[in-house]
Amino acid sequence: MTGLHGLQNNTTGRVTLCSFASVFALALVSTIGSPALAQTTGAANNACHGDNGGLTLSPGFCATIFADNLGHVRHMAVAPNGVLYANTWSGRYYRNDTPPPGGFLIALKDNAGTGRADVIERFGPGVPQGSAGGTGIALYNGYVFAEENDKIVRYKLPTDANSIAPKAAPEIVVSGLPLTGDHPMHPFKIDADGHIYVDLGSATNACQAENRVKGSAGREPCTELETRAGVWRYDANKTDQHFSPTERYATGIRNGEGFAFDSAGRLFVTQHGRDQLSQNWPNLYKPDQSADLPAEEVVEVQQGGDYGWPECYFDGAQQKLVLAPEYGGDGGTKVGVCADKKAPVAFFPAHWAPNDLLIYTGKAFPAAYQGGAFIAFHGSWNRAPAPQGGYNVVFQPLKDGKATGPSITFADGFAGAFKEPGRSAYRPTGFAMGPDGALYISDDKHGRIWRVTPHAGAEAALAPAPAPLVANAATGNAGPPEGMHPNAGRSTSASLPVPPGATKEQVALGERIFQGEAADGTCAGCHGSDANGSPVAPSLVNGVWFFGDGSLNAISKTIADGVPKPRNYSDPMPPRGGAPLSDADVAAVSAYVWAINQQRSN
Repeated sequence: MTGLHGLQNNTTGRVTLCSFASVFALALVSTIGSPALAQTTGAANNACHGDNGGLTLSPGFCATIFADNLGHVRHMAVAPNGVLYANTWSGRYYRNDTPPPGGFLIALKDNAGTGRADVIERFGPGVPQGSAGGTGIALYNGYVFAEENDKIVRYKLPTDANSIAPKAAPEIVVSGLPLTGDHPMHPFKIDADGHIYVDLGSATNACQAENRVKGSAGREPCTELETRAGVWRYDANKTDQHFSPTERYATGIRNGEGFAFDSAGRLFVTQHGRDQLSQNWPNLYKPDQSADLPAEEVVEVQQGGDYGWPECYFDGAQQKLVLAPEYGGDGGTKVGVCADKKAPVAFFPAHWAPNDLLIYTGKAFPAAYQGGAFIAFHGSWNRAPAPQGGYNVVFQPLKDGKATGPSITFADGFAGAFKEPGRSAYRPTGFAMGPDGALYISDDKHGRIWRVTPHAGAEAALAPAPAPLVANAATGNAGPPEGMHPNAGRSTSASLPVPPGATKEQVALGERIFQGEAADGTCAGCHGSDANGSPVAPSLVNGVWFFGDGSLNAISKTIADGVPKPRNYSDPMPPRGGAPLSDADVAAVSAYVWAINQQRSN
């Protein structure tokens, strides 16, 4: 299969094309410890003023912080007059924290030309009006369109040159979009003719009879496909449309968060691959295979196209769609119905979570970047026992709708010292291109927006961003050449209390399993390496127990049995965390969890 390219970095920053037999790998380098710390960006970007907002960028580019602390910023769009519109979100993905006051929609403008927004206005409904915000936003025909809860609404753009935020009440364009299950967001894009293409992500991981439960077979037929896991099309020129299965445009796309059109009008979308192959099918996949499968994808969306979910997933090493275990797959050999599904244009390492896509149609960037695709990788939570990955922006060269070479890391350093959902500094989420060709990148962790501009010649070649290095904000000294190790000072088992009936040796083993250093443990991937929790799993050190009373026996039972129906979180925990833990391993992890909770409580 030609035309498919993947990303594979090594410690020198070189980018290589993945061969048919290759396995994705990323050499992770420790990065900044907090949003306040600067980074050494290398000689290539010394011409930039400041520290590029904490990022490292491909040579010839600079970044400024356009705005900060805006809430959980998702997708963006920029009007011809330079006003940037952003949608923000709230809810369980963000531990139900308190959003900033005012509406969830934001208008921003840089009047002074400094690269930073000096006018920021919120509009639309906020929490008091029952809104939770949303992801999708777009501009069309004098309106700003935005996702709000189960609707897409539109606001008339102001005609007063001194106003940036709409004042009139919104009109409902589409209502009744599904909100249940694993992927309740509704990103969308509008073409020049006013067609709205809306992603409706799947409600489940793999359309199992019991979602994310070990050994549960896939539903046949997968009736979920009638209303989820695809692209729906509506008309931006009409109001009061209602969701129904009949508007489905393409199917088999598990979670297509990022849409983009190229200059020829072709529509592309990213796809988040499925999770938990080894956790749910340990007889077919080893934990390291689950960390590397399946690949993340960029696909060209065609009317009536079927992209394979849930029967199929894309194996990047083999560069083909193969049959999923829920539908008779044997761990990667059988193809079956997948021979008739549509393969991606490009693929990337597993679980990196491609949350947005922008095909660069401007002229400001060097020619090598024009027509290519930028992908915002939100970052993984489920690559354990391998290190987590993503938390970066990748550039994929494209021509005539096909990948033309290997991708490169364009921007890095978002995560800081911890590449994990609960502890990362920032997580790239959305893109927009300004009328001057500037690239805007949003973050939904702390609400930052960066503005990236070129400072290289038109013929500059593609080159990866330098690996981010930690630098002391006060002294400017770079970190040691062997890198920083943010967990080097974590509480060791020697300092932890020992539960009655357990031993120090058990607590020590439990710590290693929890951190993924033994027995292919997966605990830290969901609960965080500090056990403070993440968007997919609760804290284990705050004294709040959703199941049991916090006793050693109760913790052991929860780990052994799993949590098929969690409270306040969407993803079930498989028995033994989906890892091949023995009874002795379960006892050790239980002792460690008890110990860290007791230490923090005291």
